[in-house]
Amino acid sequence: MTKLLSVRLVAILVGLGFAVAVLWGFLVGAYNAATEEAPGHLPYEHPRDIDYSFNGPFGKWDQAQLQRGLKVYNEVCSACHSLKFVAFRDLQQLGYSEGQVKAFAASKQVPGIDPNTGEATTRAGLPTDYFPSPYPNAVAAAAANNNAIPPDLSLITKARGDGTNYVASLLMGYQEPSAELLEEHPEAAPAPGLHHNPYFPNLNLAMAPPLTSAGQVTYDDGTEATVEQMSTDVAAFLTWTAEPTLVKRKQTGWPVLIFLLFATVLAYMSKRQIWSAVKRKK
Repeated sequence: MTKLLSVRLVAILVGLGFAVAVLWGFLVGAYNAATEEAPGHLPYEHPRDIDYSFNGPFGKWDQAQLQRGLKVYNEVCSACHSLKFVAFRDLQQLGYSEGQVKAFAASKQVPGIDPNTGEATTRAGLPTDYFPSPYPNAVAAAAANNNAIPPDLSLITKARGDGTNYVASLLMGYQEPSAELLEEHPEAAPAPGLHHNPYFPNLNLAMAPPLTSAGQVTYDDGTEATVEQMSTDVAAFLTWTAEPTLVKRKQTGWPVLIFLLFATVLAYMSKRQIWSAVKRKK
């Protein structure tokens, strides 16, 4: 019996030793990850915290802002970036009438087929068509943009961390690198064809500043088109393209939560009622 107890005691001590070693390794790794910078890490800035109407659990779309964002995309961003997952008819969700959507679609040229020859051609867009790409293929896109293919913007705010704020901050963030930055990180100097932006992880990107001056776009509602205003408007619009059901999902979530809470209370009361006649054994 004494021998058996000794074996069990040794097993317990060995197990505790392994547990302590694992816990220590986890704590040390977590501490290092939280306090140490990765090798070669450049000091980029985190996106600004911008207040949008759709933020928070009770957020709602600002249709006027989304319409302004569409105008910025259409007149500036569409020259390089596509919206391949957005159909023209989806714009009715922004408050446009069916006639306005048809007119907007007709102003675009989309790929088509010549019915007489069967050759590829272009035609006026229809509401059922999707936003066309500004380039016929990836090779042409790279050739026109210093060998960097402009990304599709349909889901860009979901593909980047803190996407809405990131897009707006990036558009507002173009600047010359400071002397202090270049002294500490000489590799941060923009190479030929690149542009410095502290919100981009590499600090330099191939996209030239798309929004350069106030009044670059004329808003139909008379809003002053500053660089900041245009940046936040197009970021809000791209949030809608990435998740058009965002607000509806929030509105649906509250009744679901209330129902689940009510069902939980009913289930608890039913359990008390069903088992009330059963006496607990002492």
